[in-house]
Amino acid sequence: MSRRRADSQGSLGPDDEVMPYSDDETDDELDVTSEEEPEQPPGAPQPPAETRPSEMGWKVKANDRAYHQLPEFQKKVFLCVKKSRYSGNAIRTYKYNALTFLPLNLFEQLKRAANCYFLALLILQVIPDISTLPWYTTLIPLVVVLGITAIKDLVDDLARHRMDKEINNRKCDVLSGGSFQESKWRHIQVGDVIRLRKNDFVPADVLLLSSSNPNSLCYVETAELDGETNLKFKMGLRVTDERLQEERQLAEFDALIECEEPNNRLDKFTGTMLWKGERYPLELDNMLLRGCKVRNTEVCHGLVIFAGADTKIMRNGGKTRFKRTKIDELMNYMVYTIFLLLILISAGLAIGHSYWYDDIGSKAWYLYDGKNQDASLRGFLSFWGYIIILNTMVPISLYVSVEVIRLGQSKFINWDLQMYFAEKDTPAKARTTTLNEQLGQIQYIFSDKTGTLTQNVMQFKKCTIAGRSYGDPTTAEGVSLDRGRPVDWSWNRLADKKFPFMDHLLVANVRSKKDKEANEFFKLLSLCHTVMVEHKDGDLVYQAASPDEGALVTAARNFGYVFLSRTQDTISIREMEQENTYEMLALLDFNSDRKRMSIILRFPDGRIRLYCKGADTVIYERLSPNSRYKESTQTALDVFANETLRTLCLCYKDISTDEYEAWSRRHKEAQVALVDRDGALDRVYEQIENNLLLIGATAIEDKLQDGVPETIAKLAKADIKIWVLTGDKKETAENIGYSCSLLTDDMHIHYGEDVNDKLRIRQATRRNVPQTFRHGKKKPEEPFFPEPGKNALIITGGWLNEILYEKKKKRRRLRLRRLGRRPPPSNPQDGQPQNEWEKEMRQIDFVDMACECEAVICCRVTPKQKANVVSLVKKYKKAVTLSIGDGANDVNMIKTADIGVGISGQEGMQAVMSSDYAFAQFRYLQRLLLVHGRWSYIRMCKFLRFFFFKNFAFTLVHFWYSFFNGYSSQVAFEDMFITLYNLCYSSLPILLVGLLDQDVNDRLSLKFPKLYLPGQQGLLFNYKNFFISLFHGIFVSLIIFFIPYGAFLQTMGQDGEAPSDYQSFAVVTASSLIFVVNLQISLDTSYWTFVSCFAVLGSIAIYFGIMFDIHSAGIHVLLPSVFTFTGAASNALRQPYLWLTIILTVGVSLLPVICIQFLHKTIYPSVGDKVQRNRKKYEMELEQDEKKKPSAFQRGGRSRRSAYAFSHSRGYADLIASGRSIRRRPTGRAGNQDTIREAPRREAENI
Repeated sequence: MSRRRADSQGSLGPDDEVMPYSDDETDDELDVTSEEEPEQPPGAPQPPAETRPSEMGWKVKANDRAYHQLPEFQKKVFLCVKKSRYSGNAIRTYKYNALTFLPLNLFEQLKRAANCYFLALLILQVIPDISTLPWYTTLIPLVVVLGITAIKDLVDDLARHRMDKEINNRKCDVLSGGSFQESKWRHIQVGDVIRLRKNDFVPADVLLLSSSNPNSLCYVETAELDGETNLKFKMGLRVTDERLQEERQLAEFDALIECEEPNNRLDKFTGTMLWKGERYPLELDNMLLRGCKVRNTEVCHGLVIFAGADTKIMRNGGKTRFKRTKIDELMNYMVYTIFLLLILISAGLAIGHSYWYDDIGSKAWYLYDGKNQDASLRGFLSFWGYIIILNTMVPISLYVSVEVIRLGQSKFINWDLQMYFAEKDTPAKARTTTLNEQLGQIQYIFSDKTGTLTQNVMQFKKCTIAGRSYGDPTTAEGVSLDRGRPVDWSWNRLADKKFPFMDHLLVANVRSKKDKEANEFFKLLSLCHTVMVEHKDGDLVYQAASPDEGALVTAARNFGYVFLSRTQDTISIREMEQENTYEMLALLDFNSDRKRMSIILRFPDGRIRLYCKGADTVIYERLSPNSRYKESTQTALDVFANETLRTLCLCYKDISTDEYEAWSRRHKEAQVALVDRDGALDRVYEQIENNLLLIGATAIEDKLQDGVPETIAKLAKADIKIWVLTGDKKETAENIGYSCSLLTDDMHIHYGEDVNDKLRIRQATRRNVPQTFRHGKKKPEEPFFPEPGKNALIITGGWLNEILYEKKKKRRRLRLRRLGRRPPPSNPQDGQPQNEWEKEMRQIDFVDMACECEAVICCRVTPKQKANVVSLVKKYKKAVTLSIGDGANDVNMIKTADIGVGISGQEGMQAVMSSDYAFAQFRYLQRLLLVHGRWSYIRMCKFLRFFFFKNFAFTLVHFWYSFFNGYSSQVAFEDMFITLYNLCYSSLPILLVGLLDQDVNDRLSLKFPKLYLPGQQGLLFNYKNFFISLFHGIFVSLIIFFIPYGAFLQTMGQDGEAPSDYQSFAVVTASSLIFVVNLQISLDTSYWTFVSCFAVLGSIAIYFGIMFDIHSAGIHVLLPSVFTFTGAASNALRQPYLWLTIILTVGVSLLPVICIQFLHKTIYPSVGDKVQRNRKKYEMELEQDEKKKPSAFQRGGRSRRSAYAFSHSRGYADLIASGRSIRRRPTGRAGNQDTIREAPRREAENI
């Protein structure tokens, strides 16, 4: 299944190993090819590359703050106000301060159309000629809504203030007045010299000047940047290392740094240092970036180059986007629809009032009101009167209720103990309260790999030696066991006691020294590597260029072959209690093309031997015809690969002295070659790495986080597509794809070359279509993969740029800038876009192709490319997306997606700080989406449907009443009932449904992922549901008005008085309405609790309690003008006839709904209805499943693929050979401490 990639050194396509940068980055990052360079006349002076203004526009003077305030470094801020272009080191993420909170928050809230609408209503209600309702009916709800939202915003912003203050007030030593003074981070400025100690965070982007380590090496941990806890090393310039160790020397340091402008590239820095008339080149290895942590280095000194907002970690954050849910957008459109309906209804009733006044009102003497107004004016005033009366179609309580529900749902996520990670005391955290229901609509998940899917912890699991496989539970006598116990390493005092291994037979063979191949196997592992070692508190600490190398050397250490120390030309190991030193003659380092590394050693007895380890694909090509164990090792490799272990073949070769000396001469010539030195070295390496003898192979497990395969499988059943976006190598990313069951053996995998070819063919076909038909309506495109079967896409960042024209666009823009004119039109055959439309169509084609695949893995991609991929899917698929990551390189992706999730619990918190939700393990994602997300979506949809219904049913009673009052803007209900209807009488039951309702419990939600599909398809709340709620409200309002109207038309009460007055009618309609809406929500409630029951009965009781109070004589005496319905309730409700009317009204309103729900659940049951019906049976099945022993997760079928991922970058061979990081062995060995230097793992993964 593995596939040969295009030659990265040829012209077939981009290099799969190189991480490209997207079009938004700085133009100076692109190497311009010869055909793109502008023509220069012969002899014209060429400006040096390092002094181009675009690259070297940033100047920093050491120990000179005044220099950075010069006029040439000022930029205009506003009108004639200028400030320095150099940012201070304080960061600011908050939105408000004490002065701006009230005006800014009110301004933001009034940008919401509904709030502006209610403010306009309030103004209208103050005008006497228009007002039909008291002003307080709008003011009270408006103040409550604005106040609650303002308090929530204030709490959120105070948390941001606290976080900013904590970071800005961290302490650091700054050189001031000739000595180091303790200062806060926010006071640091560009050009300051600072001192950092072990375990300090780096406060800004700093040029490393010197450190307490030899050659000014400094070890840093980049967890804040990329989520990795591996150490990387940085190195100061030799000149600063030698001259800037003392405080006095640092105070006199006055160099001028010229470098690139601030940008977001984490993997690149170019600049020069001008000091004492000499220029020194600067690169990324000389820089300590903000967010890193100093490790294993007692003291280091640095010069601040970029501060605050200019630092790379802050530049990489991307724009903070205001995120809104799809339901929010839909709700806004529905509110606009209601506004339109409101205006149309009010206009119609106003016209009706004009005609009525002309025909009847002006001629009836008893209707004269003393105002000499004509019919048109009365109609105009009536229009505004109805706008006020019918405003409850869009009640302001809708928004505050939505906020309360979202807040409650966020708290449920925070309180969920099943998403609490006890190991690191990390609960789940909903960092926003506005996106919960969107969690129930996710269609695409974009995930980082390192630290998100994996733990980035490698473990030596199995091996094959001389044709025999080891690693399964086995006794020392060779008897296989189902369950074994870990090996006891107490016999080896230098062993890593945490190293788990279950095969006692291999340990016994190695200890007995009877199995020579096994001893040679572990000797190779202890010698053939570039690991550095440190003695710390009597223990050995290894630092490797990759986690794989560290795992292999640790395995050798536990089996008795302990790597002790190394110098520039020797390696010392302890072989089963005997210490030996080997002379290192040559170290043939790993690179991504060779996929192997070798070491040539002279043994203490004078023999010369080459040890080699590498990928099986390259090792087998170089084996001697006489090599044994090929077939048995090949079989073992197949088994290991099937178990998704990372495999590595080990071999050796004895070399004669004459052969070595001849090869050594050629090697030295290649080392000093001026042209194509790397190619020359590779050719020389090939000459010695042949006729190798195979010993065996190792199998390392890149440990996934717990539950990752199961989570991915469950989310796939919910029709959620998962894309992995990683900076890792293609082989490593592919291997993890198989490990976590994202890729399976029945998938056909397509790589960048295939994708580019298919897209080019589609583009050529489209170009052949006549221009007139291109932009018109056309039939759907044929699928890219018409053949049956599953497809997967694995594409590198280089191919991504090639496919999406990013690189070509950038080169054209660069050429345009250099030439000062537009480039000529591109040739249709050269593969470049002819216009923006064609570029957009190419992007659409790529997204369509990727979405046809079951799995997509993008590797060697930059942070910006991750965000671009998310943007493309959002733009062209209109899909709801979720991004999940754990490092600063994931921040842009997290901010771009509709939902951003940060993995917390690691030391890197950048992703968490930018996320909407945070938890400690990837496996919690299934619970977040399938339980909390689905429940939140169902609850919010049910809440909105019912809310619109109850307000249509309430408000449209006024509409029917207007036909009987001359369209005169008179209300059908009493004023206080209108004020309290949404606040007290009908809000609590629906609020509790929005907070607590669930169709099935959490365990069944996880058991049946298909329950998630209605949310993805938006089936529970859309315009169809809205109009159903509208017509339901119209129907109920008709019943509530006309049944009491008919009952009141010709009736007589028990006492001989006709209960047909307006006030009694208002009481009956209001009572009927309260019963209908509270019983209707009871029918819609799926999950009954004591609180739900109390809310329904309590709302009805509150209604009657308040109504009898405000209709009493006592309150009328206090405020006679406000409370005019004296005795109406007691008079009306003592008539049995009116109670029968209420019962009839409620029955007729609810009966059709009950019948429709029964028929729908019987004839067309949804998946949720079926699960509810068989809930007890499924719960019993779950209990039985829990009692059974869970089966191991099934890996994929047998397949051959190289799982080699030996190192992510070139190793430390050059560093070791140079001796810069190693103190040379003194004459007469003193002790291990003097022979040991440390070097960290330095990976390119994700950077």
